[in-house]
Amino acid sequence: MPIPKLPIVGSCRCGEIRFQISAAPLVTMACHCKGCQKMSASAFSCSAAIPADGFEVTAGKPVIGGMHGDDVHHYHCPSCKSWLYTKATGMNGFVNIRPTMLDDADWFAPFIETFTSTKFPWANTGATHSFAEFPPMDAYEGLVRDYRAQAGSDDR
Repeated sequence: MPIPKLPIVGSCRCGEIRFQISAAPLVTMACHCKGCQKMSASAFSCSAAIPADGFEVTAGKPVIGGMHGDDVHHYHCPSCKSWLYTKATGMNGFVNIRPTMLDDADWFAPFIETFTSTKFPWANTGATHSFAEFPPMDAYEGLVRDYRAQAGSDDR
């Protein structure tokens, strides 16, 4: 499903943290790893990779929770504890937002799913591409190109 007109706004559950995306996703995903299962209290987490310069927190101050090591930081609302987005320190070009936090997430569908090696047998996402773990680094360029063609992404 094509993404709606940009910018798209979102918030945590209680509304203390607000953010907006002003760039089309590079790719959308569902992750079945055990960490995402625990963080989301579900079978998988959903995310959309947004170019870093197309993401902005517009209200509130998120806090780091979940993963807070040297490589990955999960950002949450300090009040309601909603998991809002993730930043990987080695990959500064994008922010993985949780699309369920967007005011309009009806357009979201995962294009790739990762860590199918640990997925629940009943957890089906409808993703176009599936990977036992993360895709190999050299696959991302093609995945991004294919996603953007399928989504009709033109940074509206």
